[in-house]
Amino acid sequence: MTLAHGTWEPRPAARWEDGFLSGNGRHGTLMFGDPNDERVVVTHHALVRPNGGEHARPPALAAELPSLQDRLLAGDLFAAETFTDGRPLQWVQPFHPAFQTRVRRPAAAPGPYRRSVDFTTGVTASVHGHLDSRVFVSRADDVIVHRITGPDLDIVLDHRLPGAPRGLAVGESAVLTSDGALLSLRVRYPGGDRAYTGLTLVVAAGGRVRLTPPGVHVTGARSVLLLTRVRRHTGEPDPTADGRALRALLPDDPDPYARLLDRHTTAHTTAYRRVTLDLHADPAERALPGSELLTRPGSPALLERLFAAGRYHLLSASGLNPPRLTGLWTGDWDTAWSGAFTNDANLNLQTASATATDLPEVTEAHASLIHRQADDWAENARTVFGARGMVAPAHSDGDSGLSYHFSREYPLHLWTAGADWLLTPLVHHDETRGTRDPRTAAALARVALFYEDFLTRTDATGRLALVPSYSPENRPAGGSWGAIDAAMDLSAARHALRTAAAYHPGPDAERWRALADRLPPHRVNADGALAEWAREGLGDRYDHRHLSHLYGVWPLDEINPYDTPALAAAAHRALALRGAENDSAHGHLHHALIAARLRDADRVNHALGQVLRGDFFHDSLMSAHYPGRDVYNADAAHTLPAVVVESLVQSTPDRLVLLPAPVRPSGRLLGVRTRFGAALDLTWTPDGCTAVLRPTRTHRVELRTSSGARPLDLVAGEDRVLTLGAR
Repeated sequence: MTLAHGTWEPRPAARWEDGFLSGNGRHGTLMFGDPNDERVVVTHHALVRPNGGEHARPPALAAELPSLQDRLLAGDLFAAETFTDGRPLQWVQPFHPAFQTRVRRPAAAPGPYRRSVDFTTGVTASVHGHLDSRVFVSRADDVIVHRITGPDLDIVLDHRLPGAPRGLAVGESAVLTSDGALLSLRVRYPGGDRAYTGLTLVVAAGGRVRLTPPGVHVTGARSVLLLTRVRRHTGEPDPTADGRALRALLPDDPDPYARLLDRHTTAHTTAYRRVTLDLHADPAERALPGSELLTRPGSPALLERLFAAGRYHLLSASGLNPPRLTGLWTGDWDTAWSGAFTNDANLNLQTASATATDLPEVTEAHASLIHRQADDWAENARTVFGARGMVAPAHSDGDSGLSYHFSREYPLHLWTAGADWLLTPLVHHDETRGTRDPRTAAALARVALFYEDFLTRTDATGRLALVPSYSPENRPAGGSWGAIDAAMDLSAARHALRTAAAYHPGPDAERWRALADRLPPHRVNADGALAEWAREGLGDRYDHRHLSHLYGVWPLDEINPYDTPALAAAAHRALALRGAENDSAHGHLHHALIAARLRDADRVNHALGQVLRGDFFHDSLMSAHYPGRDVYNADAAHTLPAVVVESLVQSTPDRLVLLPAPVRPSGRLLGVRTRFGAALDLTWTPDGCTAVLRPTRTHRVELRTSSGARPLDLVAGEDRVLTLGAR
C-alpha cells in the first residue's frame, strides 16, 4: 500500500465514526481496531427498520390538480399549501446497523500499534506486535472475511448498538462444526414478522474451539477465520443451510484467507486503480496518519488522500444500491434523515464522479435502484398528477420508490424534475461508453410521456406553464413552496424531452422536441442573476443550501460560457449571491461543481476550502454533514473527487475543456473518461499541460482552453498527444 492509496492511525478508534470502512455494495464493515476488544460493526444495504413507511402510498390528488393549477395561474401564490391529503410527515424506513462482531483477547503487552485501510484491496487492519486483525468484504463472494491471530480469543455477535429500539426480539445460537463453530444472531423487529439474521462461520487453524454461549472461546490456534453474512427475511431462517453456504466458500487451500482475498481483489483492485491523482505532495506529509493530515487543510497530500478515499468509499458503498446519505455504514440505529437515498440533491452529488473516474460499478448500482422502482415512479405519476409516465420521489429507503414523504414546508410530492435528474448520470454513462442502454431508453420515454400529459397549461403569452412547480427545498420570496416555472423543473423538462427524442427517433421525437420548444425560457432577475423561478413576480431567496436552479449549468450543458454566455453570466451572478445557509457539506461542494463549469477557480477553491478547513472529516476519512464533524454523512467524502475532476477536465459528447478552474497549480490525473469516448491522462503545471487521449471512436470535438477553441479530430485506437502552453 502506498500512502496515497490508504490511510492509517496510531491508535484504535474510540468512536464508530472513526472506524475504518470496507464494503462490497451489499455488506459493509466499520473496524475499531482495539487489539484487546476488537469490534467490527456489520451493515447491509437492505436493512431498513419498519416504521409505517412500508405501507405508505402516494397521495391521491390527481382529481384536485386542475383546480390547483387554476388557482396558481390566477395568482394565488399559496394555493399549493392545501394540495395534500392531510397526512402527517412520514419518513421512509430508517437504515440501521446489523450487529457488531466482538473479539476479545487477553491484555496485550505494550508495543507498536498501527490501524490501517488499504484502498487498493479494501482490507482494514490493526496490528499490535504479533497480534493481527484483518477485515475485507468480498466483491467476488459477498461475504465479510475477518482473520485474527492471538493466543486466546472470545468471539461473539453482539446486537447491542446505540439507538437500538425497544422490543427487538433477539435469538442467539452457537454450534460446533468439524473445524470450528457456527454463530447465529436473529433479530426480529417489533410488531411483525420481518427479521434479519447474521451468521458467522468460525474456522480455527489448529487449536481448540469450545462453546461459551452465545459465543465461542478459541485457544492455541495459529489463526482464526470468520466468514459473515447478513440476510433479511420473514419467518424463520435455516441456519444450517446458510452455514453450509458459508462453508462452501472456503477454498481447499492451506491459506484460505489469501485465496479469498485474491478472488476479491480481482474485482475491487481493478476498479479502484482505473483513475489516480498525483499532486506532487511532500512524501513526509503523505506518510502522516489521516488525523494529522486533516489538520493541514492546504496540503496537497490531504487532497490526494481524500480523492483516493472518496473513490474507495464510493466504490465500496455501491452494489445492490448506490450510496445512502451515510454510504453503506452506520454504527447507530438513530440515523439522521433515516439514512435515506435523498434524491433531490445528495445522491447525484455523491455519484457525480462515477462516469469521469471510470466507476461503472457505481453507475450500475444507481441504475439498479432506479429500474427496480420504475413501477412505483409510474404510480406517483398516476396518483398525484393523473398522468402516464414516471415521477421520482425525493426520498427512498431502497424498498419503495413511492412519493409519500412530504409536508407543508417540504411539498416533495410536487417535485417533477427528479426523474430527469436521476436519469442524467445514466445518459452520461451511455455517452461515455458509446452505447445506449435499452433500460435507460425505456425510462426516458416514460418520463417524456409524463410531460406530454402534465404540460397542458399555458400562460397569457401562449407559452407552456409548469404548474405546480417546486425548487428543492426552497420557496420564493413572498410566495410558497409550491409555485410555477421553477428553473430546475424547466431545465429538467427540456432535457428529458430532448434526450428522450434523441434515444427514440421518429414521430414521438418530433412531438417531444416541439413540446420542449414551447417551454418558457429562464429569467434573469433585477439583480442580474438567473432567477430560481422563471415566473415574473416570484422573488429569490438567496441564503439557501440547495442550488437546484443551476441544474442547467451542472450537470446539464444547457447553460455554459461557450454557447450561452449571457445566461452563463446570469448563472454566475446567481452563484455569487447564493449563501451557504447552514454550512452543509453538500451545499459547498455543489457550489464548487457549478463554479467549475463557469470557469471560476477562485470560487471553486473557496468552496472546497470551506470543507477542508471546516473539520468535516472523521479519522476514517468519511465525512460529516456539518462542520465540526456533526452528523455522519457521505456527501463530502463521495463528492470531493468530482470537484477535483471538474476543475481539471470537463467533457460533453462534442467538447473537451481542459483546466477550466484547477484546484492545484500542478499535478497528474490519469485514466479519466470523457463523454466522447476517450480515456485521458492529464499532466499540468503553471507553464502548461500535456493531455494524452486514447479514443475508442472516431470523432471531431471542440477543444476549449483558456486561450480559446479549436477543432480536435480523434481516430479510434490512435493515441493523441496535446501539448498546450500556459493558461
